[in-house]
Amino acid sequence: MAANGDNKLQRLGREVLETEAAAVAALAARIDDTFTRACHALLTCTGRIVVTGMGKSGHVGAKIAATLASTGSPAFFMHPGEASHGDLGMITAKDAVLALSNSGETSEILTILPLIKRLGVPLIAMTGKAHSRLAQAADVHLDVGVEKEACPLGLAPTASTTATLAMGDALAVALLEARGFSAEDFALSHPAGSLGRRLLLRVRDIMHSGERMPRVAVGASLREALLEMSRKGLGMTSIVDADGRLLGLFTDGDLRRLLDKGEVAIGELNIAEVMTRQCTTLRDDVLAAEALHLMQERRIGALPITDERGRLCGTLNMHDLLRAGVG
Repeated sequence: MAANGDNKLQRLGREVLETEAAAVAALAARIDDTFTRACHALLTCTGRIVVTGMGKSGHVGAKIAATLASTGSPAFFMHPGEASHGDLGMITAKDAVLALSNSGETSEILTILPLIKRLGVPLIAMTGKAHSRLAQAADVHLDVGVEKEACPLGLAPTASTTATLAMGDALAVALLEARGFSAEDFALSHPAGSLGRRLLLRVRDIMHSGERMPRVAVGASLREALLEMSRKGLGMTSIVDADGRLLGLFTDGDLRRLLDKGEVAIGELNIAEVMTRQCTTLRDDVLAAEALHLMQERRIGALPITDERGRLCGTLNMHDLLRAGVG
């Protein structure tokens, strides 16, 4: 009995997904000149896009407003119930309104329609009823009607809210492309997110500099270089001349290879005799994500950072990049 109950739950779950997928797929045929007109109305808006909707449409509207705002189209959500009690003052003559209502007859939205029209701002409506009062009053109407709701009672907004959300995403992405909005622009509005870290963080923000970077003069002994490596704990040290220009690098791996040769009088060696002269370097303005890719590709644990004159200005460690959330 329990197994049959479980099978029924799974069947219902699949039916919901299939119904909602069909509702979204049906929207593709409605991306036409009307959609283009809606995009142009929002692109020419010099203010903000004010998204409004009641109930479930309001929740969807808040998400659409957030998506628009994070993709280069300044937007915010206005509750239609509060709008008639003062919040309508949020709308300026430079704005555009995006109103959501499956029925197109939501009383709270219809109440503020005359005031929106009086302001003369573009009104784009998303409804499931092309002959509704909201659809007829709009400058542009986007049809998000569905054949049926996923709810077996046909009552709870399910497929209709999914379709509305998808159409909102279609608008946001079309506007993003039209505005030439870049990944770096996106990162600027998401500085705390993983994308922000990948696109905004640069080598200079992570590297060890000043007294924290391991370095020895070219005349130093190998013993002195090993002591410097031990003090700084980065598994390597840079070798510089009197002007601070990078001459070479010595790493834990170099030490292991040196010991493998056997019968080497380490105490008598000068670091210049065993350092790697042709080593990979980076500038401090390189994106941290690029540095991580290079280090992973070449299997480098740490590398020196130099300026335009080849002078050492920092040391970058793989663990620092990973701790910073770049990977």
